Amino acid sequence: TCALDIIGAKFVRDIEPGEMVIIDRDGIRSLQPFPVAKNRFCVFEYIYFARPDSRVDGKNAYEVRKKMGAELARESSVPADVIVPVPDSGVPAALGYAEEAAIPFALGIIRNHYVGRTFIQPTQNIRHLGVKLKHNANRGELEGKRVVLLDDSIVRGTTSTKIVAMVRDAGATEVHMRIASPPNTNSCFYGVDTPSRDELLASRMAVEDMADHIGVDSLAFLTVDGLYRAAGKEEGRNNDQPQYCDACLTGDYPIPLVDREGGHGARQFSLLDDPS
Repeated sequence: TCALDIIGAKFVRDIEPGEMVIIDRDGIRSLQPFPVAKNRFCVFEYIYFARPDSRVDGKNAYEVRKKMGAELARESSVPADVIVPVPDSGVPAALGYAEEAAIPFALGIIRNHYVGRTFIQPTQNIRHLGVKLKHNANRGELEGKRVVLLDDSIVRGTTSTKIVAMVRDAGATEVHMRIASPPNTNSCFYGVDTPSRDELLASRMAVEDMADHIGVDSLAFLTVDGLYRAAGKEEGRNNDQPQYCDACLTGDYPIPLVDREGGHGARQFSLLDDPS
């Protein structure tokens, strides 16, 4: 909704699943040409995609991310001298974690805002270069301190490994990483740049192995129920009828997969097989 704020437009409501809203010279009208479907909003919008000043699915993304950080502090706190976000997307969760854990917050990593996102850049070499150009350690906030690095997620692990090395080079005595979302273990087949599970660090390694790979003293993720509580579902995830699409975290896809990870399925004809 931040785009609406910028142009001075008024937010009215979200478009429902299966609904078409038509705006033309005759005005505005709503049609429901498809069967009513249960809403399974993408939970990764709260974690990473949405701008923090937007309202998504009725909630402010910034506030949800702060609550994710607070939930994470309650679940996996560790003694430390300073909480440092991986900017910019890790900032709200780090603020929530720092407030809940009563540990000082500091901008120990400074971001160059003229470099694009590393997550969506297409090749590994470009992502490595992007991390080097994008972040720099603020030594005065890190040297001689036990640091908790707060990030929103780990996808490929490219950024995390480089950031941890940077923080250690700046003189941190301990580096702990806390991730304000559950491990990203599955590909998204709904338009996000995660084409293969082999690229997802959490799909290949246990948490302890990920910690060794990244180079941290400890690593912990927010639980799925903690994520749901932060998003306003106090009872946590309803495993029988999940409130959000969380397939990238749980493998529970709202639409059955028939053409990935195992060839075409019974409900999809192959265009390549010999029909005989």
